[in-house]
Amino acid sequence: MSMFCYQCQEAAGGKGCTLKGVCGKDDQLAGLMDVLIYVTKGIAVINSEMKNCSADTSKADHFILDALFSTITNANFDKEAIKDRITKGLQLRDELLKETESCPVDFDEYPQVSVQLTPDQYESFAPSVGILKEENEDVRSLKELVMYGLKGLAAYAHHALNLGSEDESIYTFMSDALAQVSRNDNSVDALVALTLQTGEYGVKGMALLDAANTSHYGNPEITKVNIGVGTNPGILISGHDLKDIEELLAQTDGTGVDVYTHSEMLPAHYYPAFKKYKHFVGNYGNAWWKQKDEFETFNGPVLFTTNCIVPPSSKATYSDRIYTTGSAGLPGATHIADREQGGQKDFSVIIEHAKKCAPPQEIEKGEIVGGFAHNQVMALADKVVDAVKTGAIKKFVVMAGCDGRMSARGYYSDFAKELPNDTVILTAGCAKYRYNKLELGDIGGIPRVLDAGQCNDSYSLAVIALKLKEVFGLEDINELPIVYNIAWYEQKAVIVLLALLYLGVKNIGLGPTLPAFLSPNVANVLVNNFGIRGISTVENDMQNWINN
Repeated sequence: MSMFCYQCQEAAGGKGCTLKGVCGKDDQLAGLMDVLIYVTKGIAVINSEMKNCSADTSKADHFILDALFSTITNANFDKEAIKDRITKGLQLRDELLKETESCPVDFDEYPQVSVQLTPDQYESFAPSVGILKEENEDVRSLKELVMYGLKGLAAYAHHALNLGSEDESIYTFMSDALAQVSRNDNSVDALVALTLQTGEYGVKGMALLDAANTSHYGNPEITKVNIGVGTNPGILISGHDLKDIEELLAQTDGTGVDVYTHSEMLPAHYYPAFKKYKHFVGNYGNAWWKQKDEFETFNGPVLFTTNCIVPPSSKATYSDRIYTTGSAGLPGATHIADREQGGQKDFSVIIEHAKKCAPPQEIEKGEIVGGFAHNQVMALADKVVDAVKTGAIKKFVVMAGCDGRMSARGYYSDFAKELPNDTVILTAGCAKYRYNKLELGDIGGIPRVLDAGQCNDSYSLAVIALKLKEVFGLEDINELPIVYNIAWYEQKAVIVLLALLYLGVKNIGLGPTLPAFLSPNVANVLVNNFGIRGISTVENDMQNWINN
């Protein structure tokens, strides 16, 4: 095989991509990413020891965040950008080694610390450090489960960092965890414990980002979002980074260029701070995987702030309208440079491009409602509690997570349609596009679909559950009338899952397929200890989970 990758739900054949990634990355890019992760582990090993010596580790901490984030599925397809990160990583590692001379440590058991590579050796070196280098299937499964959780955690910590919020304990854990999975003497029990600890820090990471977002932009509030179009040319902003949309909105104000959100950026409309911009027109399109059609009709430039990129085909007319920034990358796309400390990104090139484009073509009309993060739901707590006590609401169904291309994901639309009228859907992430435009009505004024926001806003759903547990005086979160039917796709969903497991949530339905990186034995641990279950048919799951 020329590559091996099984970090996302679309792993070929439910086992792994071996020739080319379903996401679009080829074997060379996959190999370069393996090398980047290997080098990053070496940095983490040194960084972990330096923290024990009270050294300044901020440069290494930030490198680790970016390196992990840039290898998330659908984030960066630019081989040169990944090579550049490897080169910078090796340089940083050597700088760190010099600093440890005053704090001598024996790194002999970690080849990641001593490997010497030149850029022309990166690709040939890749096969020696790939995932399958770990021969024990169960150890490999647990190490990768931790790694994918760390990638998701890195994404959330990276967004918080962009807003000036950091938590040293998260950085320390990430370096320690990377060091642990770099060892060759891991026991299964130790790795299981590390997996749950990753979930613990996942909760911390999501709480950190939630506090950063709300302190800067206010608490999300119930908002009607336009899904039609205006008459001005527009910029479509995709991904997850709110700092980027803040700066783009400020720089487009008064230019005659409108701004639209795409996919996971939809929840930006819920924040009070962005409502002052009259040119913040609405949301265009649906989940990330439909972009090949929707970018054609948008007509204007598209800015990717994070992952969710689908490489355009050779026939696409919008290839020259794609821009990337941050950890995102795509060959041929214009990359907007990172902001200097204390400064802003310069979006002038994409704004000037937009001015020359036709307005977006309308693909739908109407509005969708969202903004039900934990603060807003708690403001409705009395109403919600009364509805539960009177039986108007029998169950809450958490249908958070990711959307994807598989036809089997039509299950989630059908499941939402078949839910009894006394159920309320709690959602976050792009999975909502399977049902957030359905006419599902309300219960006593409470919409039957409560959208908390992006995938990282799954934290809100956990906060809501914990608050309801407190309000109803329950001992166990699993006593609540809540059913979990979560769709996953990539590594940010993995950290959400681990966070829920850490919080003690059991009997989570996970689909459309269970992760390929779970070995049979590891899957059995999750089934036996946490009640993780795959989805079946809408009829069976409705009977077993909702109507029982």
